[in-house]
Amino acid sequence: MRIATLARAGSTSACVVAGATAVPIPAAADVGALLADPGWRARAERALADGLDAVPLDGATLLRPVLAPAATVCVGANYVAHIVEMGRERPTAPTLFSKLPGSLTDPEATIAACDRSAALDYEGELVVVIGREARDVAVEDALDHVAGYTLMNDTSARDLQNRSAQWFAGKNLERATPVGPWLATADEVGDHGARRIETRVNGEVRQRSSVSDLCFDVPFLVADISRLFTLRPGDLIATGTPGGVGHARTPKAYLVPGDVVEVEVDGIGVLRSRFA
Repeated sequence: MRIATLARAGSTSACVVAGATAVPIPAAADVGALLADPGWRARAERALADGLDAVPLDGATLLRPVLAPAATVCVGANYVAHIVEMGRERPTAPTLFSKLPGSLTDPEATIAACDRSAALDYEGELVVVIGREARDVAVEDALDHVAGYTLMNDTSARDLQNRSAQWFAGKNLERATPVGPWLATADEVGDHGARRIETRVNGEVRQRSSVSDLCFDVPFLVADISRLFTLRPGDLIATGTPGGVGHARTPKAYLVPGDVVEVEVDGIGVLRSRFA
């Protein structure tokens, strides 16, 4: 099942994506609000069965699935190939940083960030969406707390990121991190580790990997972060980016106005953004 958040006549609604249509889920302003209800799955299935007020997906305005996550935790240097290309040592613990809510934006958004950084880079990522509160969970139980997955382009301003030891400035440009296009439920994605992740810039493949190249996998990350603070429904964990970033290429291949970046994970979908 795929669940999206759509803009609808001055408001927003969580919707079940069914082929070329989207079926609204009553009393759920976004995917985050839906996940706050332990019975979210049954509500989505009931809406799909009823099929009321379905709208064509073509032409609909897709928003990021969770409009205001309480926590967006990102993992740096987590694909083995990316660790190598950046000249880093393999970490012994996850490198974590956070995204401000204002740094997130929607699928198909035009991202006006090229004038704020001379070294704007792409980072395609698989994102875990928490579906059930998680505190001090064991690795073997971690996936029970995952509602599903979405995608992110962790747009990184390398000149700002590397001006100090902390990455905050380079990772939090306003409305520069697109998320979406929807939540694909965990049962639909199946073995996430077997999925292929790919990032394209103007149709050219820049990143291609299997999620199995993660240094710290999804169950480990959920368990590890849940020991730091309570993960709640709608929280996001961006799991890291594969090798092939623009900063590691020769010559460096940063984004310029007009570039279109597509992040794809098979079984989930495509997140597309234009840079300006």
